[in-house]
Order: sequence, then C-alpha cells, then structure tokens
Amino acid sequence: MKKKAYVTLQNGKVFEGYSFGAERDVIGELVFTTGMTGYLETLTDPSYYGQIVTQTFPLIGNYGVIPSDFESAKVWATAYIVREVCEEPSNFRSEGKLSTFLKERGIPAVYGVDTRELTKTVREAGVMNAAVTFRPFSDFEKLNEYRVKDAVRSVTSGKTEVYGSGDLHVVLYDFGAKMNIERELVARGCKVTVVPAETSAEDALALAPDGIMLANGPGDPAENTEIIQTIRKLVGKKPILGICLGHQLLALAMGGKTRKMKYGHRGANQPVREIATGRVFITSQNHGYEVVADSLPCGALSYVNVNDGTCEGMDYPEQNAFTVQFHPEACGGPHDASFLFENFIARMKKEK
Repeated sequence: MKKKAYVTLQNGKVFEGYSFGAERDVIGELVFTTGMTGYLETLTDPSYYGQIVTQTFPLIGNYGVIPSDFESAKVWATAYIVREVCEEPSNFRSEGKLSTFLKERGIPAVYGVDTRELTKTVREAGVMNAAVTFRPFSDFEKLNEYRVKDAVRSVTSGKTEVYGSGDLHVVLYDFGAKMNIERELVARGCKVTVVPAETSAEDALALAPDGIMLANGPGDPAENTEIIQTIRKLVGKKPILGICLGHQLLALAMGGKTRKMKYGHRGANQPVREIATGRVFITSQNHGYEVVADSLPCGALSYVNVNDGTCEGMDYPEQNAFTVQFHPEACGGPHDASFLFENFIARMKKEK
C-alpha cells in the first residue's frame, strides 16, 4: 500500500507524493540537481549535508545500487525527491534497489512529486527550507529557523588515511572529500594522505608533501574561520589545488569574499569558459556559494560560468596555487576538466 508523503516549502507551497524511503519526518534546505546519471554519487556526496535533494531527471533508480560508485561510506542528503522511482533495476553491477538502500540508511524519500514545478519554484524564489513529512505539516516557525551549521565539522572523517604509493605525495584536506579525488590522484601515480579538516598547517607540512589539495565540502565557507587561518599559513609553501569548497576557502584566505547564490549550481551540465583560451568545458558542480572575484586583492580570474558569469576558477601564480569551483574528478562525468590533475602534477614535479 502506498504511503502518502508531503513536501512543505518555506513559502507555504505543498507537494504531495508517496514514500519510497524511511518514514521519518525531516527538515532541510531544498535544492535541485540536474544530473541524468550519478544518483548514487549524489546521495553519498558529503557536499549535500543538510539538504533535501530533488532530481530534475524524471526516472531515478534504473541501474540500482552499486557500492563501488559511492563517493563516501554513507548517505549525506537529508531527504530525496524524485518524479518516478524504478523498482526493477537492470544493470549487471547492481546489488539492490534504491528504495531498499534508502530505507536501510534511514533516509526519507518521496516519489510522484511534480519535480518540474518544484524546480521552477526554487529557480524563481531561490533556495529555501522544506519539510518532508508523512502527515500535513504546519510548524513554519521551526521550518524558518532551520540552518545548515557546522557542516564541515560534521562530515570530515576525523582520521588520517594513506592511499597509493607513488613518487609524488599529496596531502588532501578532507572537508567532505569525494572518494574520486583520491582515486584520480592515485591513478596518476600519487601517494595521497587524507587528513581531517582541522589538521594544522604545521602538521600537514610535517608530512613532507609535494602538493596540497583542498577538497570539496558542504556549507557556508565563511563559517570555517580556523580552517581559513590554516590555509593562509599553507599558501606559498607547496603547490595547492582547491576544488569547490577548497576554491572558496582559499579565496577567503587570500582576502576575498564569498556570497550565497540564489539556487546554486548542482548537476553535470554546467558550461564553463576558460578565460585564457575561450574554450568551453561542460562540468559537474555542486555548490550554493560563489567567490566574488573582484573582491580579491590578488590572483587572476581563470574560469567563468557561461550561464551566469560567476567565478569558476582563480589562479594565484605568485603563490603557486590555483582553484576551480567545478569538479575535475567528476564521476559519473563529464570528464572535460580532468586535465587539471595533470596541471597540478606538473606543478608538483616542477617544484620538486
């Protein structure tokens, strides 16, 4: 028997659907993502901490659950909303149904929602809070009070782990790092030491890295004042590559500003133009904040978003650092920007 579910928005709109996950009432920040594939990577991406994720692509779950595609060990999304869920997945790698996977992990999920109308609402009004409940919801005071707080602290692993055994050693700061960052580096002959977000600059440099990576992660970048101070101490010591939140944190460490976007960029089809060449790349992105490029006292804007002109990358030649807002490690794609790993490796080799 179908179990009715309600998605109640902060602006008072209510969308009805049916449960296919855990039957647990939650409140979160409502966002949408446009990826046609990669729902497993989305659900396990720590950058979605505190958020209710809506998929714009209408059919989700058709290739089941494939643990080797996960970006972390758990589901970080607060809840999940789709138009139609597939209960009979067909893929030789599948190890189960999406509905079973979500129920086992206590994640509420709703299908049968008009996701096109829901997405239009967020695009026009901006990101807002929402409640997923199994009875009509009316506590708007509680809904309005919700904030995503202590995001990086909540998702960082809290332990140091080493992967690979290459000639180049990369210290990867885990602000909510996707596993594919480490995989891409190891595949290119790097030894990767993943360290917790709160690791001091002194402790990171004591590991004798050839380069430092600042990973992706959730939440408001400006909230991470201690991490920003740490990055400031690391700048200029080793080559640095920052991705997504790492891009934002380095900009803040260099004296720039960030601001919240109306509805952010989430999906696998964001066009980005390289300033130097005019070349356009299709990129995977997941962020709700942007770097205000003209607030930076140093560095050069390297990439811009073709759709809205926002900052997609910065280069700091004097500090031997560069950052991008998009994901060069994108999995499941697109892979247009994977060359950035080669650029980072070239910088490390030159410095070494």
